Formats: sequence, structure tokens, C-alpha cells
Amino acid sequence: MAGVNKVILLGNLGDKPEIKYTGDGKAIANLSIATSKTWVDKNSGQKVDKTEWHRVVLFGKRAEIADKYCKKGTKVYIEGELTTHKYQDKDTGEDKYSTQIVVDSFNGSFQMVSGKQSSAAATDGAKPSEQDGTEQGG
Repeated sequence: MAGVNKVILLGNLGDKPEIKYTGDGKAIANLSIATSKTWVDKNSGQKVDKTEWHRVVLFGKRAEIADKYCKKGTKVYIEGELTTHKYQDKDTGEDKYSTQIVVDSFNGSFQMVSGKQSSAAATDGAKPSEQDGTEQGG
């Protein structure tokens, strides 16, 4: 039986996306997404907040949309695949590992839950006014 490798995140961007382009002009965006949870510590009765940071990579049109419409604090919904890459530390030569979520065009999803553009537009690349011929204020 085949396994399932799927990650779903709903969180906020920690900064504006970092955009790069390949030699053939394909956009790649790196995002840093924060997810948080809150609970009350049983011993102290104090409210405790915990934030986890996630590295996410988008490609092509999704990367361009993230670059154009997302900023620090934008709430996003992500579906992607967890990947781990091995590399060597420049100073020590030690093997290190980096884990990230890759949003690809077949199994992934990227939607802005807040921001200048509607979440539906973030998925297909159209501006809100291009989707149904109407302008949306905001």
C-alpha cells in the first residue's frame, strides 16, 4: 500500500515572500509561515502560546501571485508535500537536513485567506475582476 504525504497549514506569513527565478524564467517563492496554538498550563494556570515556523516553497504562477499580493502577516492556507533535503555545513562539513513543504501544481493548494485578492483567485492566478467581470473593492 502506498503512503500519504500531505501537509495542511493555515497560518500567517512571517515576512514578504522571497522570490527567485530559474534560468528559464520560472518563479520560485520561499515563504515562512507561522502557526500558533494557545492553552492554559495546568500547573500555573497561565496562558501559554506556542508558535511553529514552517518553510514553504511555491512554483510558477503561484509564486508570482504570492510575491505580488502577499506581505508579512497575510493569512494563507497551504496544502503540500513534506520534503527533506540533505546538505553539508560549509564550516564543519557535517551533514545537515532541511525540511520544507513543497506546493506543486498537481497535489498542492495555495490560497490567501486575507489580503488584496480573494482566495479563489490565488489558486488559478486570475485577478478578482478577471474571474467574473466585476470589480471588487477593498
